[in-house]
Amino acid sequence: MKKITEFINQSYQELTTKVSWPSGGDLNNQTILVLVSSLIFALLIGLMDFGFKSLMSVFYNL
Repeated sequence: MKKITEFINQSYQELTTKVSWPSGGDLNNQTILVLVSSLIFALLIGLMDFGFKSLMSVFYNL
């Protein structure tokens, strides 16, 4: 039990003193960047899927 308590205390110490947390503005900017990037990748994959579907439709209808 002592090891668990010591581990939790050390983890808390590390999270409060050694970890550098981003500021609110940085966090918002990074969140927006991730959302925009995800949307762009989703659109690209959707376009590729549509293109392959169309190509396969043409191929199978020959």
